[in-house]
Amino acid sequence: MGAKENLTYGPPIPILIPCRPMAEIEQKCTILLIEDEQDFAMGLRDAFEFEGYELTSASSGEAGIATAADLHPDLIILDLMLPGMNGYQVCEQIRRRDKVVPILILSARSQESDIIRGLEAGADDYVTKPFSIGELLARVRTIFRRVSVSQMKPREKIEIGDVTVDVESQTAQVNGKPVSFGFYEIAMLQLLHENRGTPVSRDDILDTVWGIDANPTNRTIDNFILKLRRKLEPNPAAPKYILTVYGQGYKLV
Repeated sequence: MGAKENLTYGPPIPILIPCRPMAEIEQKCTILLIEDEQDFAMGLRDAFEFEGYELTSASSGEAGIATAADLHPDLIILDLMLPGMNGYQVCEQIRRRDKVVPILILSARSQESDIIRGLEAGADDYVTKPFSIGELLARVRTIFRRVSVSQMKPREKIEIGDVTVDVESQTAQVNGKPVSFGFYEIAMLQLLHENRGTPVSRDDILDTVWGIDANPTNRTIDNFILKLRRKLEPNPAAPKYILTVYGQGYKLV
């Protein structure tokens, strides 16, 4: 495996976003980093601990799966290039056990097919290398901010055709079978639901769901819309509920 790129960054501004219910916010957000390059992992540990997070690392996929089961972290950051099991396999196994924990993939693979494969494996976000530590921290803050907000809201259900999506558990019953949703899938669905019947632009989705500093792309949005349609639409190729409004964005009807 090739050496990971060096990360250079100046002193970050400490911002701790609550990742637990309000009664527990004195506890730090716990991040599990699954990464085999120790120097790279140590650099990320320094950056995240400076920000006020608690980071635990595992150097292989097998160790990462076991640690995730024992630790129950608030977020998993997963490198794809691991010895033995690759990151896709690790993501799939973790997702089978835990339908809710946010998983963020790090990878030098930037092809759209690789990103789609990562999202299909159960990842909630995908950051391509090289990246700045500021971008990675922005993605993490966005995840924890949305988790904190959702925990303070009353239990919400979203009706889409014959399907009822439970926002808190991130699940639904579709044709009698349980279906789970990732972190950003739920966040996008909530935004579309809040503006039901009105188109929501890609820029508004990017700013609201990811945050202006997180630097995702329009293709990221399109990939998540595709995932939602596959899970919720009777015929994803001819959607009835999650519609594209050309030149404007997407809307939920």
